[in-house]
Amino acid sequence: MRFEVACVSLRDAALLMTPLVLQCLFVPVLGQGSEEHTCPPEDYSPKAGVCCNKCHPGFKLVETCNATGQRSNCVPCPQRQFMDKKNFFRYCRTCRRCKEIKKEYEISACTAESNTVCQCKDGYYRYNIDAETYECRKCSQCPSDEEEKHICTPLNNTVCECKKSFYRVNKKCQPSGDPDKVFLVNLIAGIGVLSLVLLVVVVLITYLVTKRFTQNKQLTTPSQPVDTSPETSMVQRDLQTTTDFFFFSNLFLNLFFSSFFSSVFDQPGRGSVQPRPERLSELIYTVLDLVSVPQVKQLVRLLGVRDTEIEQAEMDYRHCREANYQMLRIWAERGAGPSGAGRGGILLHGPLLEELLEKLRVMALGGVAEQLEDTFGIQ
Repeated sequence: MRFEVACVSLRDAALLMTPLVLQCLFVPVLGQGSEEHTCPPEDYSPKAGVCCNKCHPGFKLVETCNATGQRSNCVPCPQRQFMDKKNFFRYCRTCRRCKEIKKEYEISACTAESNTVCQCKDGYYRYNIDAETYECRKCSQCPSDEEEKHICTPLNNTVCECKKSFYRVNKKCQPSGDPDKVFLVNLIAGIGVLSLVLLVVVVLITYLVTKRFTQNKQLTTPSQPVDTSPETSMVQRDLQTTTDFFFFSNLFLNLFFSSFFSSVFDQPGRGSVQPRPERLSELIYTVLDLVSVPQVKQLVRLLGVRDTEIEQAEMDYRHCREANYQMLRIWAERGAGPSGAGRGGILLHGPLLEELLEKLRVMALGGVAEQLEDTFGIQ
């Protein structure tokens, strides 16, 4: 048996394969380009070559269409759910609930096409944590040296400004007048009083020393033995009186200098002032009012409270606010030391206050830090 093999030249083979290669290269590209521009903007494509209509607001998708031209199967959102835009989602969004415990009430009920609208109660304003999360915070009260520029509303906190004849220095309102002139007047007055006191002290010391020296010279000579006569006893008493006078004069001058330089040089705007001690409980509750619950744990961790201490506080106090109070109290007691002890009366001193404000700013809560500074007069 003989087998015959047909011979084909390379040129003929190339001519035969060219159409096949071109078809493989261009057909997928043409198909992809046609898919991108098939569906109009109001439709969506569940699969290649098929365009389906989106569901209207207030509806959700149950079943997609099977071919272009058919309609998607959409049904209304269930009760207490909504959808506020065209969609092809299979679930509607849950309506918000206005909560009494969060100091809010309902001003617009939830519908199939819109969410519930809540508003903060009187005396509270809306503080936005992020784009969708907020909490109602108590409106700020203007201090005695300030007045309301804008009253507190459900959307904005109170805005305060200095009263007439007051100006703001280091976030505090001070009586009007040039601070440099006030400083100069205090300095001149202090120097005048100081000069008068020093003059009186020098005159008294000179008088007593001269009197003692004169009496001692009259009663005692180098060749005479020391006696214990009444006159000598009187000189000794004068000497003791002079010594006591020197001691108390020195004490008085020290006290005078310290109070004088403190009153003259601690003027507003001239150097930093150490924050005054505040009662711990008042400060902690203010922090809890200003910082959201999820952020309190982050704050206490930055302040050095250990996770075991946080867990223990949560076990000991079921109420979230009291647990958070205990966490901040652990930090404050640790920093205050034995000198700050005392039930309910711990004093939180300058370094701890500065640490708290610094950590709040690290957490991007600069507004809370500023409000604490305004409330407690921290400069």
